[in-house]
Amino acid sequence: MGRRREIVKRQTLPDPVYNSQTVAKFVNAVMSDGKKSTSEAIVYGALEIIKKRTAGEDPLHVFDKAIDNAKPLLHVKSRRVGGATYQVPVEIAPATRQAIAFRWIIDFSRNRGEKTMQERLAGEIVDCYNRQGNTIKKREDTHKMAEANKAFAHFKF
Repeated sequence: MGRRREIVKRQTLPDPVYNSQTVAKFVNAVMSDGKKSTSEAIVYGALEIIKKRTAGEDPLHVFDKAIDNAKPLLHVKSRRVGGATYQVPVEIAPATRQAIAFRWIIDFSRNRGEKTMQERLAGEIVDCYNRQGNTIKKREDTHKMAEANKAFAHFKF
């Protein structure tokens, strides 16, 4: 781990269609094997489906709200103290929250039953927007685990 210079985070350029950095980052998260055009087609197709399903509501607003609803605030980390391992609740940094929300939405949309990935992704995003579905359940379970282990918070790193 280099200690000579401070770390400079790269700025992600906003996507060309919605002019949003969040959508651009999500496109990159969906991408597999470097096929960016395929992931763009999936994400933009999903946003079009969302526009139809939500009665013409702005798909970018629905997408942003869904991501906010899916972001976890806390998670647990294992901490070994003496001979015991404790699950210590730790707050998550904002950039990591977004990355975890992206990962959960993508993973759970891949396991859905719809025919195309666009439909699966749109379904999961709409579910997150409505505060239901597997992603929200995962977030609630993570928060419950952190709440249950609140007594070990003094073992923070």
